[in-house]
Amino acid sequence: MLTMTDKKLGYDDLQPLMALQTGDEKHDAASTSTLDVLWVLYDEVLDIAAERINDPARDRFFLSKGHGPRPYYAVLAAKGFIPVDWLATFGGFDSPLGYHPDRNLVPGVEVSSGSLGHGLPLAVGAALGLRAQGIGARIVVLVGDAELDEGSNAEATEFAAAAGLSALTVVAVDNSSASWPWRGGLETRFEVAGWHAVRVDGRDHAALAGALARRTESDAPNLVVVEVEAAS
Repeated sequence: MLTMTDKKLGYDDLQPLMALQTGDEKHDAASTSTLDVLWVLYDEVLDIAAERINDPARDRFFLSKGHGPRPYYAVLAAKGFIPVDWLATFGGFDSPLGYHPDRNLVPGVEVSSGSLGHGLPLAVGAALGLRAQGIGARIVVLVGDAELDEGSNAEATEFAAAAGLSALTVVAVDNSSASWPWRGGLETRFEVAGWHAVRVDGRDHAALAGALARRTESDAPNLVVVEVEAAS
């Protein structure tokens, strides 16, 4: 079994780290669709490290798609936020790694999530709070395309653009699981509200890093649509 003392863990270790997490509620499709974007965020984009989890100036990542936390836990373990040994306890009665992430139990987790439609509104509130304190940290929130069917996200989308929350980036994983999809629909919905939007290949790490690192020169928040294979 991999341990934190074996070696510095990297992208090639993520699948073995995910394989340690067994159980009845693995949500494989939801999990595998986010693996690459999570790695790129934590390896190349976010200004955050295990030793700085309480730094007010740190960037924040919110996993709104909380029903698929296995790759999130794998990345947190690879980056030293949590022990690798925790992964094998995934979903256990006494385990801190629940089927939905809990900010009170898992170091590095910013919000408890899993109820779809909550992550983006929470990120909007956090972005407002940081701006009020004069903190220029970024907020990145990962949502699923089907999650955007929730009305709370429509309200948050409109408000974020009107408030000029340029430090906010939404990563929308498009695996064709939304109830009412249409080609390019995610970008259109956000652009109409005043967002900057771009679509990238969800397995292309260079494209992901370029899109996720971008901050608009205007006050517009950012949408990065991450296109992956259709959900099974």
